Amino acid sequence: MDEFQLASRLGELLLARDEKVTTAESCTGGGIAQAITAIAGSSGWFDMAIVSYSNDAKQRLLGVPPQLLLQHGAVSEPVVAAMASGALRLADCHWALAVSGIAGPDGGSADKPVGTVCFALAGLALPQPLTYTQHFAGDRAAIRQQSVCSALSTLCAQLAL
Repeated sequence: MDEFQLASRLGELLLARDEKVTTAESCTGGGIAQAITAIAGSSGWFDMAIVSYSNDAKQRLLGVPPQLLLQHGAVSEPVVAAMASGALRLADCHWALAVSGIAGPDGGSADKPVGTVCFALAGLALPQPLTYTQHFAGDRAAIRQQSVCSALSTLCAQLAL
């Protein structure tokens, strides 16, 4: 499925449960929120988005502890878990999707090459955020697009359980 189909499906699932989602985005630059808001009526199931591109913004806006950033780096599962938890605290919703990654073409390392993207899903009904890391191929636009689809797919799968 493409972004539009995934966002449409997400809306159907959230509306059926009378629930809402928020996003905390870094490497996608608001792409998840853009996909969601492309769907007519998404105001019924989408609350807000925070694009926290810098480490400072992650700390100020989402409450990511500085020691997590120092110890693990912005592109890490502990940091995206903190981003998702922070977004969930700020928003009036049931779910929060967070993403941070290296979309390139620069910025990669041996440990975290270009295409490394970390995701988190926090939910009021979850004891702790679910996290995972993907390694995508392609140019910057392709990595960002794959990241948007992965995040949307993750929440759709969780809601379909």
